[in-house]
Amino acid sequence: MNRTDRLYALVEKLRARAPAMMRASELARYFEVSTRTIERDLLALQEIGVPIWAQPGPGGGYGLNVDATLPPLNLTPAEAVALAIALATTNTMPLAEAGQSALKKIVAVMAVGARDTASNLVSYIRVVPGSSSLTNSIIDSIQHALVDGVALELTYCDAEGHVTLRVIEPAGIFSTPNGWYLAAWCRLRQAARAFRLDRITRVTFTQEHVSPRSLDSLLAEIPYEFSQPVLK
Repeated sequence: MNRTDRLYALVEKLRARAPAMMRASELARYFEVSTRTIERDLLALQEIGVPIWAQPGPGGGYGLNVDATLPPLNLTPAEAVALAIALATTNTMPLAEAGQSALKKIVAVMAVGARDTASNLVSYIRVVPGSSSLTNSIIDSIQHALVDGVALELTYCDAEGHVTLRVIEPAGIFSTPNGWYLAAWCRLRQAARAFRLDRITRVTFTQEHVSPRSLDSLLAEIPYEFSQPVLK
């Protein structure tokens, strides 16, 4: 068994035993390698984000948080390449960096043959990625505000170059042919408004918790052609 296949099998072995733990020596016997090799493999998996945790001492060992992991993904080479193309051509989308990280994790657990075929196929494809002025700090702040229900203070530059300071109650993010927008209730205008993400220059948390606003209700008041939900 090569190392890539062993890494994949290690995760599945820990998944099958969860929530119980397995010692490195036990895993070494199962995979017929040294304990040191298993420890290096487990460290490599932890470094790419696999939620493996260790407990020292008698009765300890290595365990896997199955609630934070996916079961085996049997993507075809074409499916993996389709994901790569979609991410490469939409780097202006929110959470684009998170998407790239997720793709690396998916590729890491693909079967060797399928991964090699996907790598060969993608070498024949070229795309023109969109330019993006979105910053991770702004996207992260909007994400946390949506999840936690917190009002935000935005510095916003509109299409005419006018800069305003606004306190908004975020409702969600939507896409149009012209880019990605934040839908929110704007206290300055006392109305639903859409803020193009790449025109938001600064975001500050107000620490004020607000009641959730319906994204669909706000979108009905905003004159944009918007996309359908990501998951139907």
